[in-house]
Amino acid sequence: MTRIDLTGLDTRPAQVWGGVRLVPLVRAEPVAGLRLGREVYDAADGRVDVGDGTVYTSYVPHGFVADWSGAGREEAAYGTRLGDGPPATVPVRAPHRRLARRVRGERRLRFLPLHLALEGYLSLHFGGPTVLWEEWSRAALRRGLSPRAEAAYAGWEVPGLAEALRVFELHPGQCGVLVYTADALAAAFVVPHPEDYRLLHPTLVEDLYGELVHQYAYYGGPVPEFTARIRDGAGGIRDLADLRAAAREQERRWAVAHDGLMARDLLETPYAFDRVYRMGSFALYRFLPPFARDGREQHIGELITDHRGRTAYLKTFRLSEAQVRRGYLLRRLASCDWHPGRTAEALGIARDELVRRIRSAGFGALLDAHGLAQAARNAQEG
Repeated sequence: MTRIDLTGLDTRPAQVWGGVRLVPLVRAEPVAGLRLGREVYDAADGRVDVGDGTVYTSYVPHGFVADWSGAGREEAAYGTRLGDGPPATVPVRAPHRRLARRVRGERRLRFLPLHLALEGYLSLHFGGPTVLWEEWSRAALRRGLSPRAEAAYAGWEVPGLAEALRVFELHPGQCGVLVYTADALAAAFVVPHPEDYRLLHPTLVEDLYGELVHQYAYYGGPVPEFTARIRDGAGGIRDLADLRAAAREQERRWAVAHDGLMARDLLETPYAFDRVYRMGSFALYRFLPPFARDGREQHIGELITDHRGRTAYLKTFRLSEAQVRRGYLLRRLASCDWHPGRTAEALGIARDELVRRIRSAGFGALLDAHGLAQAARNAQEG
């Protein structure tokens, strides 16, 4: 599996609120054998004592419960908050405990939405240099990239999103939505059953969104609404059946245009999938993009697939260009055993430029100034 498969999900015409476009995804039939519910976490659940007097605190808006028992239980819980009020930006750090846990004695799995995906990104080559070349500090070898954090925006801080979700009209059979800001894909959300989506639709305003998404929503103007024009052609529209067929053709054209253009990068990008848990005939994965520097959208995320590889659950997080650059740089360093000289040669740049990029990416603390100076002298003498 290298791509996201949305087989069985059909695109419906978009709904627009200002600069936010919401594209519903519907299923003709729900995914059999899996239900998704919501579970609340107390504020204390975001605090983890790591044993040395340090307390790790994270924002946990809600948890998901995947149920493959066949009982089809529904759970609703609301009201989780961290502190006195909602934060504008949420620091996300590499966690100290497993984020997917099976309920003991039951065929149910608890996991934190998007935290699985963010954990995969934050732990990318987390250990740092595997060989202590002279340019890297000894602290880099001992501690790697720890602590590592990224900033994300809570959904209520994305301009227009809360109001768009409030006025959103749910479609019969709707099991997902694609969220756009200024017509740039911000997030994808898919669940197995229409009742699950109706229950979880309000949670989108509590989810995490990238810096780029917030900027697009804040600075972008209103986007055009979906319109369909049915022309009375040579055959003519003689009755309601002809009108219905013409309307469905407009819906089909919209779906083809949307999937082939607006959602193309999400659906055509090859991802690296990491299986987190197997649940009977279903499997929970998190995935990372190739961190390609070609201008395409780059998403991280998590999904549950059935035995045929079709998507039952999906949630994505769009990376900013700076986050893509960090992932790309870490991948290239790791592929060259963290040797600065070989990495610079592989990138086709000078060693000094590589050092500048490492510092610009926020990894400057890993470098050793004395080692860099010695390596520069050795290069000059050589």
